[in-house]
Amino acid sequence: MESITLSEDFQVVIPDNIRENLHLQAGQQFICLTENKTIRLIPKNDIQAFRGLLKGANPENYRDRLKP
Repeated sequence: MESITLSEDFQVVIPDNIRENLHLQAGQQFICLTENKTIRLIPKNDIQAFRGLLKGANPENYRDRLKP
């Protein structure tokens, strides 16, 4: 577990190993969620990041109900 410090300007620095593991880039945006006393930063993905995600998927019979 990494320990970070909140600066006087209310900024934090994400440690190198975490930035490298998650392939984070300068200027990247995040979604910030809070729950109880927990802060979660979720990297926002560009729509292009999802390209090819369903490659090879078979769309036949994708419904979970039978046709009448």
